[in-house]
Amino acid sequence: MKEKIGLFIHGLILQDYILFGSVLVLFVLFLVLTLVFRKRLGISIFFLLLSLVILFLGPSLGYIQMHNFLFKNSVAITEEKRLTFVEALVIKGTLKNESNLDFQSCKITASVNKMTSNVIKNYIYTFKPLMNMSIIEEDIKKGESREFKIIMDPFRFQIDYNISIIGKCE
Repeated sequence: MKEKIGLFIHGLILQDYILFGSVLVLFVLFLVLTLVFRKRLGISIFFLLLSLVILFLGPSLGYIQMHNFLFKNSVAITEEKRLTFVEALVIKGTLKNESNLDFQSCKITASVNKMTSNVIKNYIYTFKPLMNMSIIEEDIKKGESREFKIIMDPFRFQIDYNISIIGKCE
């Protein structure tokens, strides 16, 4: 856990520090407004609750939304092929940088999930995939598309499956 926190802090960019600072300023501002309107109970409770919501939800939701905006990308599967003589699955796809920034690295993760006719079970199976495989692509300029290939080996599953692919770029 200590390593994950250290990696998170090491990976912060300038915009993250601005976001966290502005959340802290808004929290203090609404606390001060709570004290200013302490005679009016309804307004002071509203400002107190608003300040607590900003404190607890602001950093996490802001971080997620900001990184989705700054590091926007699209990943698509162009071909998937199960090999016959070797127990392997080959997934080919493209990664496109749709942001205004150049990416230093992108981690592309393919997951194989079990499929059934039950929608609820399919949703639950996404939390525990049968198999995961990741690759890292380096130095992707803005507007550039890059093709990739992921080989999942050994792939011994004889059931219906679904492949999902995610790209996380920095």
